Amino acid sequence: MANHKSSNKTSEPGFFYGYIIVLSAFLILMTVWGAQYSFGVFFKPVLNEFGWTRAETSGAYSLSMVLIGIFGVFTGRLNDRFGPRLVLTVCGLLVGLGYFLMSQISAIWQMYLLYGVLISAGISGMIVPLLSTVARWFVKKRGLASGFAATGVGVGTIIMPQLANYLISSYNWRTSYITVSVIVLTVTVAIAQFLKRDPGQIGLLAYGAETAKTEMPLLKARDVSVRKAIRSSRFWIICLIGFCASFGMQTVMVHIVAHATDIGISAAAAATVISVIGVVSIFNKLGLGSIIDRISSKRVVIIVFVSLVTSLLWLLPANDMWMLYLFAIMFGVSFGGYGVVQSPLIADYFELSGHGAIFGLVSFATQTGGAVGSLVAGRIFDINNSYYWAFILSAAIGTAGLILSTMLRPVCK
Repeated sequence: MANHKSSNKTSEPGFFYGYIIVLSAFLILMTVWGAQYSFGVFFKPVLNEFGWTRAETSGAYSLSMVLIGIFGVFTGRLNDRFGPRLVLTVCGLLVGLGYFLMSQISAIWQMYLLYGVLISAGISGMIVPLLSTVARWFVKKRGLASGFAATGVGVGTIIMPQLANYLISSYNWRTSYITVSVIVLTVTVAIAQFLKRDPGQIGLLAYGAETAKTEMPLLKARDVSVRKAIRSSRFWIICLIGFCASFGMQTVMVHIVAHATDIGISAAAAATVISVIGVVSIFNKLGLGSIIDRISSKRVVIIVFVSLVTSLLWLLPANDMWMLYLFAIMFGVSFGGYGVVQSPLIADYFELSGHGAIFGLVSFATQTGGAVGSLVAGRIFDINNSYYWAFILSAAIGTAGLILSTMLRPVCK
């Protein structure tokens, strides 16, 4: 009995190692995804140097999004098996190398190989394994913990595009990529060494857990839960929700800087639109992360889609900086909200033993939506010399996602 009470006490101590897990996830997401969302800043300098079309250039980002989703299926499973330290170390090396080699490209196929394949292989290990690991360390406050970790993406979206723009304007885009590669490699590999897959590795319970669960072996439990998940209609609904959300979000993140400069905004001012999105997403992730613990992940998904569709419709007539900033505020609510709700949503609807693998499958659908959206938007611009119909299409698909989110039904596990 004494041992049982001692185990319970470790689930909510004054200082809990799970806080280190959350902080580590925050710092890695800040660095890697801040670099990823700097693509829009590099967009025009790169295509202008080589004379590529916008569809050709955004195609590399689209390929990256698809492969992040595909690789994410495997990195989620690898995280379940080997833990996040090994996965994140290897992935950090791949991303750092990829950005360094991006500084040397001279042909479009090289950009597709490096940005579309090598970097995406590394980035695939930065969302699913990290947020899946956070979910395992927390029962109570899971939404808040996931939200804090995911705010790293928002902080990175403030810092990295501004840094990239400064380096491009002061030196050139190649020097900027070299600097990004050094930062990503150093931060990711160093911090990955603090990660542990679950509390049981160091004799703790998850935060808020009453007792340690006695289940079938981890790998067997994982496989059973994954098979159960893919046979359920809610799994496919959640996959479609991810596709619809990412379609509009990645269209904006890739093309908003180019769109702003097209309507007469300076490159420096246009880059601040992404930074505003990042600022809003920080506070939103913390706020909605806490709200998830009080209401439900489904309701947060509905909030995400309402703000996404509203912001895209507002973007259509926006032609001044104040209108773009207001767009960025509304869009930041959806962008930040969906980043934090994915992991808790999967934890709410499916068994935790297969969380990483299920998250990886859902992430594949989500990344595919972003890939299609950014590529289609580039093609629409090449045909019409305008993003107008791309934003209309994104709003329509966002509306479909809103309808799908209302179809999720409560589940008893």
